[in-house]
Amino acid sequence: MTARTRQQERVSATREALLTAAERLFAEHGVHAVANRQISAAAGQGNNAAVNYHFGTKTDLVRAIVRRHAEQMERIRAGMLADIGDSTELRDWVACVVRPTTEHLAALGRPSWYARFIAQVTADPALQAVTTAEAFAAAPSLHPLQDGVNRCLPDLPDEVYAERGAMTRHLITQMTAERERALADAAPTSRTTWHDTATGLIDAIVALWQAPVTPER
Repeated sequence: MTARTRQQERVSATREALLTAAERLFAEHGVHAVANRQISAAAGQGNNAAVNYHFGTKTDLVRAIVRRHAEQMERIRAGMLADIGDSTELRDWVACVVRPTTEHLAALGRPSWYARFIAQVTADPALQAVTTAEAFAAAPSLHPLQDGVNRCLPDLPDEVYAERGAMTRHLITQMTAERERALADAAPTSRTTWHDTATGLIDAIVALWQAPVTPER
């Protein structure tokens, strides 16, 4: 092994340690409550400037965490989309929205922090925009997924479509974060597995999109 290869491996290991530490601390305390020096210390780095050196700004660090998970979920989603083809069933498309997240969280094991991390960053409007942009950049299958959902929906007023889209995001984000927190605390959960959690979410989201629209008075 050359000196250059060993150096590259050390850099890669340091970056991974920083990403893991940041994800946990952001999930538990919120992005703005955590200083870079705390992330460095939690990652076993004596240099307080390690985060700045490897990632730049804290926003860049958030992007890197999102990208790491989005790439893994993209593989799950792409496989599911290939399986359903041109389905006209809304439930098939909603499953492709929900299950990549829950299957990824199941694969992370216990404890995991990603669901709570997403709940924290999406509570901040600026970080939510960053997170959404990074997720779409790392997951090209999200565009055909949106198209597939839209083809299965009745004509909805634009404001209702936007509202239900936001509700869908909040349901997935908050329910997965709640389950992840309960698992970390060894507390009871409403569903036994992540697979069953996804089934419940899919039931609710399909009903949400198919609910009637009350005319304005």
